[in-house]
Amino acid sequence: MALMRYEPLNLLNQLQREMNRLFESSRLGDEETGHLLADWAPAVDIKEEPNQFVIHADLPGVDVKDIDITLENGVLTLKGQRASEKKEETENYRRVERVRGTFLRRFSLPDAVDAEKVAAKCKDGVLELVVPKREAAQPRRIAIEG
Repeated sequence: MALMRYEPLNLLNQLQREMNRLFESSRLGDEETGHLLADWAPAVDIKEEPNQFVIHADLPGVDVKDIDITLENGVLTLKGQRASEKKEETENYRRVERVRGTFLRRFSLPDAVDAEKVAAKCKDGVLELVVPKREAAQPRRIAIEG
């Protein structure tokens, strides 16, 4: 008979990780309607530069035609779909971690952005969004007549 060391804190940590995973469901929903909108959310990096914001989203295996980007009322929405491959049905997988289905990310943008000049490009599975800032209004010196 093999002896096993009883470590209650490890069990508690494992339980907490499992509960977190359960409640951090990968399905994103619309708070207003309660409908499920996405199966997964791509990882993003957001960088603020002096004259623009740059957003990089990891979308490996997603075709550019399956990506929809909208900007409405100061909210930038990135949504689309990663299609499943047909050959998966015939192969015997031991583990599947790459999520398939619809994805969604939303970003609230500050008022300082220029919505008309937002640009996007995709290369090697990374989507790059460039969101330029408006030129700040320069202070105007007012001459005093006297």
